[in-house]
Amino acid sequence: MDTITLWQFAALAAASALVGFSKTAVSGANTISLAVFAAVLPARESTGVLLPVLIAGDLIAVLVYRRHAHWPTLLRLFPAVAAGVVAGAVFMLWADDDAVRMSIGVILLLMAGVTLWRRRASPEPEADPSTATATDTATDTDTDTDTASGGGRLKARSYGVLGGFTTMVANAGGPVMSLYLLSAGFRKLGFLGTSAWFFLIVNTSKVPFSVGLGLIDLRSLLLDAALVLFVVPGACLGRMCVDRINQRLFEQLVIGATVLGGLQLLLR
Repeated sequence: MDTITLWQFAALAAASALVGFSKTAVSGANTISLAVFAAVLPARESTGVLLPVLIAGDLIAVLVYRRHAHWPTLLRLFPAVAAGVVAGAVFMLWADDDAVRMSIGVILLLMAGVTLWRRRASPEPEADPSTATATDTATDTDTDTDTASGGGRLKARSYGVLGGFTTMVANAGGPVMSLYLLSAGFRKLGFLGTSAWFFLIVNTSKVPFSVGLGLIDLRSLLLDAALVLFVVPGACLGRMCVDRINQRLFEQLVIGATVLGGLQLLLR
């Protein structure tokens, strides 16, 4: 971290801006940021540097979409997520830089595959985000009914554990939670609001683990102090674009960049 070049810092700054954009426009797009951070910095340490940047983006997203969260969904996910975070922290205790780098690469490729599978399984166009809160409320009621069943509880636990593990090891829980929320029928506003609160709480809870593992220290926080400045314009751009963005084209670009990032880490 003491020898970052100007071009490397520019790449980290662009990745930080993309974090802000993803938090207010397309959740999960920051998998590109994950690949950039892991490519520029040592893979293990990159997770600690990226975490405060993600939290800054989460804070902005909560301020924008705080009224659209569905708390019953969040509350049923958190126990399983906590178990996944603890499992991820145990993994990080013995994993060296190569193991973390390989894990991040595999997770990125897996998440890209999961996203492609989701798009094939759910080809219907996404609802207009201008649909009012009533639409989200109806969806939330359906979500409650679905997850009240045994299959719904099992799905929530499975996604929760996987999301907790991937977010602790690689800050890559976004695609997992995106898949779960979309499969539960959330519209864009409910999706963004629930996702914003989810990741603010989960990412904040990861801070003690990251400090204890030595992933966050004074040097990493000094770098974060510079990088979080780029999160704000990215978030503002995302808020302006969220109602206009071509979701399908952007997802194609994100998937392509994620695959390239994962391959780059695996072949380093």
